[in-house]
Amino acid sequence: MRLKSLFGILAFLLLSILALLTYVAVHSAPWLFYTLEGLIALTFVFLLFFYRKIVKPLHTIGSGMELLREQDFSSRLSPVGQAEADRVVNVFNRMMEQLKNERLRLREQNHFLDLLINASPMGVVITTLDEEVSQLNPMAINMMGVKLEDALGKKLPEIDSALAIELATIPRGGSITIRLNDSSIYKCTRSSFIDRGFQHPFFLVERLTEEVIKAEKKAYEKVIRMIAHEVNNTTAGITSILDTVEQTLCEEGNRDELCEVIRVCTDRCFSMSRFITRFADVVKIPDPHLSLVDLNELALSCKRFMEGMCADRNIMIRLEGEKLPEVKLDASLFEQVLVNIIKNAAESIDHNGEITIRTLYPTTIEVVDNGRGISKESEPKLFSPFFSTKPNGQGIGLIFIREILSRHGCTFSLRTYSDGLTRFRIIFPIASV
Repeated sequence: MRLKSLFGILAFLLLSILALLTYVAVHSAPWLFYTLEGLIALTFVFLLFFYRKIVKPLHTIGSGMELLREQDFSSRLSPVGQAEADRVVNVFNRMMEQLKNERLRLREQNHFLDLLINASPMGVVITTLDEEVSQLNPMAINMMGVKLEDALGKKLPEIDSALAIELATIPRGGSITIRLNDSSIYKCTRSSFIDRGFQHPFFLVERLTEEVIKAEKKAYEKVIRMIAHEVNNTTAGITSILDTVEQTLCEEGNRDELCEVIRVCTDRCFSMSRFITRFADVVKIPDPHLSLVDLNELALSCKRFMEGMCADRNIMIRLEGEKLPEVKLDASLFEQVLVNIIKNAAESIDHNGEITIRTLYPTTIEVVDNGRGISKESEPKLFSPFFSTKPNGQGIGLIFIREILSRHGCTFSLRTYSDGLTRFRIIFPIASV
């Protein structure tokens, strides 16, 4: 029972006793009656004083406890005129002011952190204690290539993203550099922060693609130019001398066998020169001259061009998909990209297979083949300079493709999926449409 109720019962009992005594006194001496009336008035005054000094302060403090329970830090208690109670009220009001300021500071700080995370050039992935994704900033969504609603509430390995799968393998407190099958390179760090006494894991993802590719390109351009210069100068001198020697020997007669050997050496020099020239062509890719191009017609043209090669290998090549809007691209450069992709697909199949060129809305084109596929170990290295899965490959075809697609602002990926099909997918930026 509340103290206020107890006080009411006490007042009622006292007044009832005094009323009873007054009734008795009426039937006895008058002086006793007046004495009891005065005592009743004095009791009433004392009860009011007792209520103001004891019960009301306690009721006010109880109201303060309700404010705390409701977390209403903007309300304040009024002084009650009782020294001890007013000290409690003053302490309570100062505490409420501090709590209000602390809450405001935390809200402002959290708002600032939200703005900072959303504007960060680094990807931020925050997970719950059950390792389910609870928050993704815009950059992380862009890096993963998924929609926010498709990632929230899921564990990282369950998300359809190569980056998310790689993030799940990072140990606590670990930091690794990841290279994906779309030539993207990321530095990923796993850490944690304390919230309400519990550690919440989070991931920081920093894009290193541009810096690494620039460094790689600068390195291999210098090496290729130096090798091309030395080889071409050397082979030019050698072929000139061999031509002179061949002409001299042929004039002498009976030197057919030796002349044939010299011609083989000359052809080999030309072959080496062409081999080096192919490397040099990678660093001489011209800037794209953009114009509006029908992607479906371009795909159809490349299909027809490659049909002869595919027919020789008993490979069926098909074109399917949706009608796409025109895209800004360099038609001649992009034709070379598409032809190279189809050629790689045919070589992966070798004989007896199928290649599908598919266009997807809004602006996506992919080449699908049922060849031998790409191993998980090879996927991260596909777009590395001079790496090739072919026995006699030079490792420059995908570098050439990467360079042209990057200059067009495309995103792309090459991987073998769980259905056994290998897909080279190219997505054009919206601005190109």
